[in-house]
Amino acid sequence: MTMAPMTPMTPMAAERTASRVELLVEQRWFTVCELADLTPGRGVAALLPDGAQVAVFLDRSGRVYAIANRDPFTGAYVLSRGLLGSAGGRPFVASPLLKQRFDLETGRCLDDEGVVVQAYATRTRAGADEVSAQVA
Repeated sequence: MTMAPMTPMTPMAAERTASRVELLVEQRWFTVCELADLTPGRGVAALLPDGAQVAVFLDRSGRVYAIANRDPFTGAYVLSRGLLGSAGGRPFVASPLLKQRFDLETGRCLDDEGVVVQAYATRTRAGADEVSAQVA
């Protein structure tokens, strides 16, 4: 049986496959997924230990963000399915239902400043080494 030669992995690809995404929840880091599970420009939903849902995003520049997944305007758990964009240099997700935009760093609604969803500090770790951290 002959095997095809393996294509060497680029350093960036190796980092993505070996890294995990963690959120700061109640002063402890909690692993939610592997970095390789995320697609740039799209979100995924994840469950926290207390049953809360979070929306985790990887932007096209490689930054990871996490906010509560519940749309406060409709009560539906859909923010992970929203569209990513930026306004004034601030990254946001637009709810797929009523299109309100939520700042991915602070959770503040850009269309109604009185509305805020929980934003989480994120980091990616490869093995025991921290790759990057982002504080919300």
